[in-house]
Amino acid sequence: MGSPTPFIHHLGVFASDFDRSERFYTATLESLGIAAGYRADGVAEYWHPGQDTPSVSLERADQAATVTKGMHLAFAAGSRAAVDAFHAAALTAGGVIRHAPRFWSEYRAYCAFVSDPDGNNVEAVHKEIP
Repeated sequence: MGSPTPFIHHLGVFASDFDRSERFYTATLESLGIAAGYRADGVAEYWHPGQDTPSVSLERADQAATVTKGMHLAFAAGSRAAVDAFHAAALTAGGVIRHAPRFWSEYRAYCAFVSDPDGNNVEAVHKEIP
């Protein structure tokens, strides 16, 4: 039997200030090896190079009611060092600290949490114990 179909194909985040959010997501995701694979006016899509799914699409919100708020978005990290790099990149790119990198026994993982420019909870997680 082959690999299961991925759980998520893509996810969209709608930003109140696209340029600010694009700087944030580009910097933080680059630290995890995720690149902007597609860019157009008001849209940036991020995925692993050579593999366009799963992906995250950042889009300019067309009105205040469509801004993504209150979301928790977690990205897989390959190591503790990648989580640390994510955290540093996020803060440099205008993110706001929620939780500094540390081991979370309840998640069995090393994680860091930041707020994106619209206040969404963005996390990098490295599972250490299956």
